[in-house]
Amino acid sequence: MKKDTVYAQLLDSVGAFTFDGRVADVFENMINRSVPGYPLLLDLIGQLTARYAQPDSNCYDLGCSLGASTLKIRQQLPASCHVIGVDNSAAMVERCRTNMSRDNSQASIEIREESMQTTDFTNASIVVLNFTLQFIPDEQRPDLLARIAKNMRPGGAMILSEKICFEQQSQQTQMTTLHHDFKRHHGYSDLEIAQKRASLENVLIPNTEQQHLERLKQAGFSSAQMYLRCFNFASFLAIK
Repeated sequence: MKKDTVYAQLLDSVGAFTFDGRVADVFENMINRSVPGYPLLLDLIGQLTARYAQPDSNCYDLGCSLGASTLKIRQQLPASCHVIGVDNSAAMVERCRTNMSRDNSQASIEIREESMQTTDFTNASIVVLNFTLQFIPDEQRPDLLARIAKNMRPGGAMILSEKICFEQQSQQTQMTTLHHDFKRHHGYSDLEIAQKRASLENVLIPNTEQQHLERLKQAGFSSAQMYLRCFNFASFLAIK
């Protein structure tokens, strides 16, 4: 696992965060050191897939990056299922395809380089958005979720993980402080934390827990609930 040093040196100007080759090379290290509870989150994606995936259906990983969650999905599926990983970063797709080639799970798989806003959803029983909806323009999120819900089988599950924000400023400040403590504990400097935060400004736009729950129900899911939260990172389960 190559160490993330993308923001280790002082930059003259901090550009907007992008999932380019430089980030793709260190993404596994970056996300493990940046997202509290990430290994547990991946294990639970596998567990939920085993519970809710239906035979002869499609299972989507939207924003699949290097394929960590894609593998968790595929490894829990019967041979009759088909896995579709989607990412709009060419660098991520290239590395994801290489990673998938090492896996011998029985379900068929394809990795597509495309935007999830244009993905054609059909016959879906599992859809995973693992810290990817937050990078979609806020006004486009309801339509995407509605299209997913419309094309899911009854009883299918959507698993959504996001960085969230809080209505009360005191809670927002506390959770942000604890998250930064987590990153320091995993070796990031104050400079790295500050520059990474600046790069994500106006790129990663979080919503509150209530906004997520209301949006999922408005999209057409019969139920939605938060099932995991670590500081300001949360996972939601929505059932068609």
